[in-house]
Amino acid sequence: MEKRLLQSRGFISARSLAAAGVLIAFVSGCTTVNPYTREEQTSKAAKGAGIGAAAGAVVGLLTKGDKLENALIGAGVGAITGGGVGYYMDVQEAKLRQKLEGTGVSVTRMGDNITLNMPSSITFATNSSDLNAQFYNALDGVSMVLKEYNKTVVEVAGHTDSTGTDQYNQALSQRRAQSVASYLGSHGVDGKRLMTVGAGEGHPVASNDTEQGRSANRRVELTIVPVTTKG
Repeated sequence: MEKRLLQSRGFISARSLAAAGVLIAFVSGCTTVNPYTREEQTSKAAKGAGIGAAAGAVVGLLTKGDKLENALIGAGVGAITGGGVGYYMDVQEAKLRQKLEGTGVSVTRMGDNITLNMPSSITFATNSSDLNAQFYNALDGVSMVLKEYNKTVVEVAGHTDSTGTDQYNQALSQRRAQSVASYLGSHGVDGKRLMTVGAGEGHPVASNDTEQGRSANRRVELTIVPVTTKG
């Protein structure tokens, strides 16, 4: 059974997403650009049959059992019309790849959604929710792009491996998601666009039986979802 999501003050909640009439588009299928080789590759999540969800927006914007049309955003965020969605996200994706090249953050495109996978090894010290100072430049780049392309909402989801208790992992994942969202908010990203989710250990992208797998599971994912008008 999925844990009740902890929502953070000042950011959008999952419940408020069902309050208005603008559809958030989501299309499945994903490719990943390796941040070191710049080559496209199928993501580990897509290869890992039976392990976790595809990637991104796994516990908030697209909640279990909900139809896509129920993922709605409240007033105050602009919407993209018609066939302009793909181009809007294409240009945004290209700018994110440029800003994040060599940082260790992978960029995954899933239809019209973009997910940034931030391994905890480069964002946080062990068992800490304090951001590593050397990671500020990467987040500054993300903030710049999100401010320029503001017709989106962003799920900031923290994930852990299975080491430790469920309660500890849930709390740590929430604090880490909150830290990233707070940094983005303090650098000009409208808090109404940000939803923080503590996913704990519930959405692994690899096996927790190996150190390599556990390392992959310790992450914060930012999933950028375009807001579009119906029809």
